Amino acid sequence: MDATGTAILIAISAVLGMNQVAIKITNEGLQPVFWAGLRSAGTIICVLLWMFLTGKRVGIEKGTALAGILLGLVFAAEFLLLFVALDFSTVGRVSIIFYSMPVWLTLLAHFLLPRERMTWRLAAGLVLAMAGVAWAIADSTEGYFGRSSLTGDLCALGAAIAWAGIPLCAQGTAIKRVIPEMQLMWQVVVSAPILIAASLFFGPWIRDIAPIHYLSMLFQIVFVTTATFLIWFRMLTIYPASGVASFSFLSPLVGVLFGWLILKEPLTISVVGALVLVCAGLVLINRGGEQ
Repeated sequence: MDATGTAILIAISAVLGMNQVAIKITNEGLQPVFWAGLRSAGTIICVLLWMFLTGKRVGIEKGTALAGILLGLVFAAEFLLLFVALDFSTVGRVSIIFYSMPVWLTLLAHFLLPRERMTWRLAAGLVLAMAGVAWAIADSTEGYFGRSSLTGDLCALGAAIAWAGIPLCAQGTAIKRVIPEMQLMWQVVVSAPILIAASLFFGPWIRDIAPIHYLSMLFQIVFVTTATFLIWFRMLTIYPASGVASFSFLSPLVGVLFGWLILKEPLTISVVGALVLVCAGLVLINRGGEQ
């Protein structure tokens, strides 16, 4: 990973870490699954506008439709689980568990992507990171609903595994032949109707909406699911998937920090300890190409 790639991925990780707080805030005003669907729908408009302004062609390349649908289904599963997780658990807990994604990606990529091979140092980093995730899940006393936060923890874990499936699809299926904008378009076009339909089973759509929720929605649609995701997919075309994904371990640091500063979530020994293990794993994973 060169200096430019490192700087871009650090910025992306910071935005994604703040996104957990934004989702938590928006969940106070809107039902989580419904809001996830609205976010995908809003992103469709932003991506279409971007493609029009930059002269990118909107179209389905031959032989990519099934891969695009698969990508959209995985995206829908990821955000359904993530938004529900943040309704049950704190931002800090969900961030640590959700950003275990590089663990699952690296394990799967070792078997599915020819250029992504495991080394001993990489394996050690994965063990450390997973120890941090396990510590976060084992301490079930910090969620807003006590021990029932295990539901949120498991949803966050499922979302992490689903997220790992996105770069695998992006690099291991026919969808890799299309530009990043169309990859993102497949995700939001497929996921928007699925999430909105699924939201019918999760209670009323409107909770107690206020101006802060509209600002949070705007931030997520424009800066997260449009700008950040487009850049992230572009990075996947330049650097190895496991290297790009490993930077997501920085996002829990931002998520925990802003959860503490903005939402007044507890900053306990277990949270700090889990973060230390996860960050130690990140260092080893980024040096994992060396024997």
